[in-house]
Amino acid sequence: MESISVWLTGFIFLVSIAYLYIRSRHNYWKDNGVPYAPDPHFFFGHVKGQAQTRHGADINQELYNQFKKRNLPYGGISLFVMPSLIVVDPELVKTILVKDFNVFHDRGVFTNPKHDPFTGNLFGLEGNPWRLLRQKLTPTFTSGRMKQMFGTIWQVALELEQFMEDNHRQPDLEMKNILGRFTTDVIGTCAFGIECNTLKNPDSDFRKYGNKAFEVDAVRLMKIFLAASYPRIGRKLGVAITDYGVTKFFMNIVDETINFREQNDVKRNDFMNLLLQIKNKGKLDDENGASVGKGGVGLTREELAAQVFIFFLAGFETSSTTMNFCLYELVKNPDIQERLREEINRAIDENGGEVTYDVVMNMPYLDNVINETLRKYPPVETLTRKTSKDYLIPGTKHVIPEGTIVQIPAYAIQRDPDHYPDPERFDPDRFTPEEVKKRHPYVFIPFGEGPRICIGLRFGVMQTKVGLITLLRKFRFTPSHRTPDKIVFDPKVFTLSPTAGSYLKVEKVATK
Repeated sequence: MESISVWLTGFIFLVSIAYLYIRSRHNYWKDNGVPYAPDPHFFFGHVKGQAQTRHGADINQELYNQFKKRNLPYGGISLFVMPSLIVVDPELVKTILVKDFNVFHDRGVFTNPKHDPFTGNLFGLEGNPWRLLRQKLTPTFTSGRMKQMFGTIWQVALELEQFMEDNHRQPDLEMKNILGRFTTDVIGTCAFGIECNTLKNPDSDFRKYGNKAFEVDAVRLMKIFLAASYPRIGRKLGVAITDYGVTKFFMNIVDETINFREQNDVKRNDFMNLLLQIKNKGKLDDENGASVGKGGVGLTREELAAQVFIFFLAGFETSSTTMNFCLYELVKNPDIQERLREEINRAIDENGGEVTYDVVMNMPYLDNVINETLRKYPPVETLTRKTSKDYLIPGTKHVIPEGTIVQIPAYAIQRDPDHYPDPERFDPDRFTPEEVKKRHPYVFIPFGEGPRICIGLRFGVMQTKVGLITLLRKFRFTPSHRTPDKIVFDPKVFTLSPTAGSYLKVEKVATK
């Protein structure tokens, strides 16, 4: 009986300590005089429902609007039990992403390459390892490299065109799935040099494991947040956040590809070829012998695999959803669709009917349409940065403590009516040079900004343009009875993705 009493006393003591610790975390901003959002849930803080019933974009927009109504440039919240800060003021966004990058150089993403090799990628790495890897990889994403890959991408685009020719007579087509298969084939051939053939075989393993990598539930989300908050403990415990099946599949593909290419001296115009050059020589073959990076030579097998993995994930998902949202808006705005089709056909006709890299990259209205799509639907709805030391917010007495996750809600900022009047309206003319000059430059940040801006920006934009040109020059899209009036984001996917399929009617455009 006495042992039970001792055990019960100990249990109550531990529960009390945990309770007091969690309450102190929720009260952190209040106790330090920083404006904060009220009423956090005891376990979930201000993200209750995320990954279950609500998407992070909707949650962060509510928090952003709450601080904006109070005329606050920022405000404190709780990510589960972690104190975090949401930024509202565009000038502070600029300060964090660029001016004081030396304090905010990390994203606060959990990395544990020892137990989870794919977390050792450019997106998540921190400090000097990130800096050295960025130096090595930057030359692989120049416009010249993109031009070399254009022919490879265009071959997949012709397969998409043939698919549409064969299937456009159906009552409607589910374009979200088709576009995901197209970008999977593009990035599969550009990253791995492998023909995935998902346009012909929608159940391919590339598609299956690519989608699985983006799936998230409340348990995994909490695991990611807590590991990011306490990374040293997470690494000691051997925490892995990448799904085991996903890791096994992609690691096997990378090993097979590396072995085949090195044994048979295979060279292609793709990312894998460039990464193999860096892995084996520490430099690219055609860079006049100049070494790429300063921190040692080459890449390990695991480092190379991690980069290919993140290129694949970022390359297929973000571009496919951007094209999908773009088609949805073009269906809702047929006048914009016709204007864009006219520009596409005119540019191709003026080039003798040939589609080239230079033609694709020099269509001003297509640029505006894509930018307006990215404004309404940024693939990553919130940018994150982590303080590397205590940081005094300029012009205030408020300090952000070392290790705090700072959130920049791109989705909310880009739908703020103070920056974009009538923000729900789809209007590509917002991105004419004259209109852009009227706005603060940091209210359009779909790819991030500063030294950690998305390294694959050029590739993603090129892939998106190629897909839209392929579809719009020969096909017209209109609503079907299954086209939703309003898009609802899938809470179980990290990126912005609609819950329902994107069903559209497709008809062949009469050619001259």
